[in-house]
Amino acid sequence: MAVTIADVAAEAGVSKATVSRTFGMPDRVNAATRTHVLAVAERLGYVPDPTPRSTRTGSVGLIVPDIVNPFFPPMIKAVQRRARSRNYGIYLADSDAHAGEEAEAVAEMSKQVDGLIFWSSRLPSETLVDIAGRVPTVLVNRSAGGLPTVVASSEDGMRQAVEHLYALGHTRCAYVNAPRSVWSNQHRRAAVRRTCKALGMELVELGPFAQSVEGGVQAADIVAAHGVTAAIANNDLTAIGLMLQLANRGLSVPGDISVVGVDDTFVASLIRPQLTTVRIPVEEIGSLAVDLLLNLLQSGDKVDAGPIEVDTQLIVRESTGPVTTEIHWPSRPLPSQD
Repeated sequence: MAVTIADVAAEAGVSKATVSRTFGMPDRVNAATRTHVLAVAERLGYVPDPTPRSTRTGSVGLIVPDIVNPFFPPMIKAVQRRARSRNYGIYLADSDAHAGEEAEAVAEMSKQVDGLIFWSSRLPSETLVDIAGRVPTVLVNRSAGGLPTVVASSEDGMRQAVEHLYALGHTRCAYVNAPRSVWSNQHRRAAVRRTCKALGMELVELGPFAQSVEGGVQAADIVAAHGVTAAIANNDLTAIGLMLQLANRGLSVPGDISVVGVDDTFVASLIRPQLTTVRIPVEEIGSLAVDLLLNLLQSGDKVDAGPIEVDTQLIVRESTGPVTTEIHWPSRPLPSQD
């Protein structure tokens, strides 16, 4: 059988992305590492199919899962502003939170840009590593194969959210999950679990539901049926849909159920009651992602490094309040979902 990149990587003790860069973009690999990888490849009889990039375009690509989500426009502006300050333009693609469309965007964009920034990518890790071997790549709110990454640390913000609810007297809380393909949801849920366990709070996990107002509307009756007095949604849009439908059912927020979102989009302060939410510093993250990618392009250094983490923070508004009653609707709570 033919020797593969994976074979060379395993034998050389480096990532597949490093092997791919050694043959496709050798200027981006440390000289000692490049010599070592080439020697291993020759010994194993590896025959590469290189696709070198000989010219620079002066542009970077940004792929997001949902441009309609109010979370993304401020970030896109931050990325564009930072890129322009370093004499780069940006190409933007919306994957509609679908791995297939994301892959198509990569295929269309990769020959027009010098590097790619993926925000909350839905692609498999091995696919991202393969792409990074051909096009310099930075991930945001996602990790894969040691690729350079900027993440919003879920730990602080989600811990603050649970502690806030606990201080208000809540002992039974729901967490409304995003779809399983959403990497950040896994970490948010884990942080909520840890804090609830530490405080002795009962946690009911529900979903997954779409990260949209419609997803929150769908979740509302199920949240109420579990008799919780508080709910943490995986993002602001889900939280807003949850609040709207609870109101339609005659339930008060926060009188009957307190609601917390995640993102701190501009709509969080426009809805009534104003939404308590975990702030994700999108402008800081967008700027860091651009710097990381452009520094990578300029330095050509090995990039198999740990993630850059940015702290999150709870913003308390009107959608959370002290426990005043317990919801029993219907009278027999539904079983917990995991």
